[in-house]
Amino acid sequence: MRYIIVGAGAVGGAVGGRLAEAGHQVVLVARGAQYTALRDDGLSLTTPDGTHVHRIPVADGPAAVELEAQDVLVLAVKTQDAVAALDDWSVRPVAGGGTAGERLPVICAQNGVEGERLALRRFRRVYGCCVYLPASFVEPGRVVAGGAPLTGMLHLGRYPSGADDTVLAIAADWEKAKLAAPVVADVMRWKYAKLLSNLANAIEAATGVLDSPEAFALFDRAKAEGRAVLAAAGIEAVGGEEQDAARGGKIRFDPFDGSGRSGGSSWQSLSRGTGTIEADYLNGEIVLLGRLHGIPTPVNGVLQSTADAFARERRAPGSMTPAELTALADAAS
Repeated sequence: MRYIIVGAGAVGGAVGGRLAEAGHQVVLVARGAQYTALRDDGLSLTTPDGTHVHRIPVADGPAAVELEAQDVLVLAVKTQDAVAALDDWSVRPVAGGGTAGERLPVICAQNGVEGERLALRRFRRVYGCCVYLPASFVEPGRVVAGGAPLTGMLHLGRYPSGADDTVLAIAADWEKAKLAAPVVADVMRWKYAKLLSNLANAIEAATGVLDSPEAFALFDRAKAEGRAVLAAAGIEAVGGEEQDAARGGKIRFDPFDGSGRSGGSSWQSLSRGTGTIEADYLNGEIVLLGRLHGIPTPVNGVLQSTADAFARERRAPGSMTPAELTALADAAS
């Protein structure tokens, strides 16, 4: 198999780099300064094993890749960028006939639960991937991933449910690349559990902290809303004990370069001034389910709108205090 990593940022770069280290064929797809850096200087991936520069084939879009029947597309862009990527890649021809949407598997390695829905409109073979992989996009061409002894744990499964020979073969490849890849028949249970944990992303992005009592309390309120709407919708999420049992001893974060861990994916979006953020598909998913099932979600509504405003106005992460954000949530409740 050859892995086409669509979105070679923090997660995509870490996965692509580890797969290349293990001897698998990889193509990194990136844009702008990231594409230029990867093309000219390679991918610098820093892990607890050290820093390694990988000279991996890189493309700036679908037109630059001749797709083959054995290719696997790994969608690692943020969900707000997924439609454009899926539209572009799904119509590309594959050697031997047909299009990528008709013939190739696509793995949605993204936060939230919307990517798989979007992909299934365009691809016949869609696989969910619950990403537990602490990584940071430091600068163009450079990614830091601090997970040890494994770089990440990525639960895989057919979407909407089940497993097949393709996902088993993918998991076998990934397991050889310091990536735990359990195959499960209910991958969306894992992704909904991750969604609940990602409700904190907007808090961290806006305030820069998650370890203060006020931030913890706000996160608890957001999760309570999330659990209520999932229950109303009849959606099951993996519980904490099951998650701990799966991950225990397999991956931990040990600061290995003296820098500590940077902020999460939403914090990183604000720090880079991208102008977009994934809150509409994290807190916004809870808001959507609440509206569909008649459950109030004022805290997640405030977190969604605040994160969106930060991104739109290109405000720096951490420029609001937890007390200020809590006051907005209190006023909406």
